[in-house]
Amino acid sequence: EALRVVDAAPSDRDAVFFGATVELEHAVSGELSRYRIVGPDETDAKLGWISIDSPLARAMLKKRIDDEFEAQLPGGAQRFFIVAVEYA
Repeated sequence: EALRVVDAAPSDRDAVFFGATVELEHAVSGELSRYRIVGPDETDAKLGWISIDSPLARAMLKKRIDDEFEAQLPGGAQRFFIVAVEYA
């Protein structure tokens, strides 16, 4: 009843929303990572697909390229920069 199928990219393609593939730069190490935000039943760590419910995905929602944000991860708080946002 509350399920909503997302079959198109959002109108604001420069911001992070469900379905985005996001490239992040770790603020301290400079390491680059790439993630796709998917539903909880689609997660796949090998592919970099993370749940919309994960702390990292929640922290980056609505952020834009060059935005810095902090995520509370299991190893503690981590800071990242949004490097790229893409929609397939």
